[in-house]
Amino acid sequence: MGAHALGKHWCASVYASSMSKRRLTVTVDDDVVEVASSAVAAGQAESLSSWVNEAMAQRAIKERRLAALAELVAGYEAEFGEITAEELEAQVRADQDAAAAVRLGVSQSR
Repeated sequence: MGAHALGKHWCASVYASSMSKRRLTVTVDDDVVEVASSAVAAGQAESLSSWVNEAMAQRAIKERRLAALAELVAGYEAEFGEITAEELEAQVRADQDAAAAVRLGVSQSR
């Protein structure tokens, strides 16, 4: 998957419904089954199977995006060198400052 796919808006239900279906047996935590059943009862999902299918499709999309991101980071580091802990810490601080400014309604220009 190339970097261009990161910009596309993926819809898990469209992704899931475009594939052929296969019956399988899985073991799921009771609390997750309760949440899924509640979603079906509330009309938020057509069936328990469709709820699970959509969750799996969303996970597949997430995994593809993470793989693409890892590929981008590896390419960046190959060209510019490894991203250091100090650079990551500086970015975390900058992000925290930006988030605080947004919450306070302060305009930031960089």
